[in-house]
Amino acid sequence: VQLQASGGGLVQAGGSLRLSCVASRSIWDIDALAWYRQASGKAREEVAVVTRGGGTRYAASVKGRFTITRDDAKNRVDLQMNSLKPEDTARYYCNIFQSAHPWGQGTLVTVSS
Repeated sequence: VQLQASGGGLVQAGGSLRLSCVASRSIWDIDALAWYRQASGKAREEVAVVTRGGGTRYAASVKGRFTITRDDAKNRVDLQMNSLKPEDTARYYCNIFQSAHPWGQGTLVTVSS
């Protein structure tokens, strides 16, 4: 399955963005999908996870500001990001949770102060 992330851009602090991840095939059989991010010079980190049953988990740094949703009918996982901070600046990736699945190109989010 190929996962294509989009929706990044430049936004001012306090603003919002919605990232989308569309899969090349049905995702109904994938137990968990996740959004990750990698800031310049830093390691990739997990941002949010959503399970097939709709359960979610968030990094402490984004909890209460970000919302991950999953739509199996549309083969899609979205990340709604509100109250963005400059420290949220990173390239964001979607991927199968805890898998060796290849990484896509991601989508760049830049938050200006």
